[in-house]
Amino acid sequence: MENEFIDIEETQQILLNFDKRNGLLPVVVQESSTGLVLMVASINKEALESTITKKLATFYSTSRKKLWTKGEESGNYLMIDEVFIDCDQDAVIYKVTLKKGGVCHTFNKEGINRKSCFYRKINLDTNNLEFLEK
Repeated sequence: MENEFIDIEETQQILLNFDKRNGLLPVVVQESSTGLVLMVASINKEALESTITKKLATFYSTSRKKLWTKGEESGNYLMIDEVFIDCDQDAVIYKVTLKKGGVCHTFNKEGINRKSCFYRKINLDTNNLEFLEK
């Protein structure tokens, strides 16, 4: 008789819980070489399958309601090095190598795509945002 209960925290099976958030999971994109968090996005099952098949970071755009592979328009592809799944299989990390340029759709003062979408931080003394770039 097959065991109907699988300990999701100990299994080697991929059992991502897409139902928990209406078919979407959060994915953190992290640069493999530096550990820098580049962006946070959403994936659905199809985006994850495309990512694994193509080895290119693919997401689900919640604003456009469709799949998109980062770099299709800009050339700033994110090559997949590793994919991590959290303990209860409802969050993902893509560890990537940037093919060129930056990840963010915004530009720095030189007109270059910012490497990370996290280019500001809160100054805890002034409660203002500070730009990290020089």
